[in-house]
Amino acid sequence: MIDRKALTIADVQKIAAAAEAEAKRNNWNVSIAICDDGGHLLHFQRLDGAGTQTTYISQGKAKAAAFARKPTKSLEDIVAGGRNAFLSVPDLVLLEGGEPIIVDGVCIGGVGVSGVKSSDDALIAQAGIKALLG
Repeated sequence: MIDRKALTIADVQKIAAAAEAEAKRNNWNVSIAICDDGGHLLHFQRLDGAGTQTTYISQGKAKAAAFARKPTKSLEDIVAGGRNAFLSVPDLVLLEGGEPIIVDGVCIGGVGVSGVKSSDDALIAQAGIKALLG
């Protein structure tokens, strides 16, 4: 058997608070999703003014980042590079704005954000993760 790290509710709340603060600091209306390493939703919030589609997109980005164990920007780049078969992977959103939570070289979850430019979504997710990991 192996021991592994996992997100606690306190960890999730710290990530969510920092991501929300970053979004509000920039007046960005977004949805923020946090999942565990298996892509299971641990936290979700839709800030006032965020579009309804952002609920699905943010959750799909978080799940994709956790599954791939890398930022979803790299997955978007795979598709943009012509590997369209990658689009057949179910329930994952292959757009920038999903970031994996990596601790000691192991992915323990993902953060997905949707609602503004994808690069800004990624900044919000990264701010949440930075609050946890420093």
